[in-house]
Amino acid sequence: MRISVSSDMDEPVARLLVEELRARGHEVRAYGALNPGADPRWAACSERAAREVAEGRADQAVVCCWTGTGASIAANKVPGVRAALCADAYTADGARRWNDANVLAIGLRLTSAPVLREILDAWFAGGPSTDAEDRDNVAHVERLDEDRRAAR
Repeated sequence: MRISVSSDMDEPVARLLVEELRARGHEVRAYGALNPGADPRWAACSERAAREVAEGRADQAVVCCWTGTGASIAANKVPGVRAALCADAYTADGARRWNDANVLAIGLRLTSAPVLREILDAWFAGGPSTDAEDRDNVAHVERLDEDRRAAR
C-alpha cells in the first residue's frame, strides 16, 4: 500500500512510524520534518500528505503533529479526506469501520512505541463497514465535500 506520512517535528515516534510502515511492506512517502528541505509546518505538510490520498497518489496517509489535532484539522480540509485522530487501537478500529477513515492522525506527545504499534495493527486490520447506516453516514460526509467544491 502507498502511504503518505507527514510530521511537523522530527520526533522519535514519527521516525518509528515510518520504520513500522516500511517493515509492514508499505511504500512510504514522507513530508514535513521527515523530508529534509520540505515545509515542516503542520498545516502545510498535513495538507500535502492528505492531497496524495485525495488525488489517488496514495492509498492512505498518516499525519502527525504534537497533539495530532492540527494535523487532523488540516487534513480534513482536503475534499475527499476523512482524517481521524486516534490515540488508541479501539478508536483506530472504529475510525476505519464506521467512518471509512482514509487518513490517520497521531499525536507525537503522548503516543508511545507500543501504543503506536497497536494503533497501526487496528488501523490496517480494519476496513469499512458494510452496514447501511454506516455507509449512509460516509455518503453524507462525501456530499458535504461535494457541496464545498460546488461553493468555490
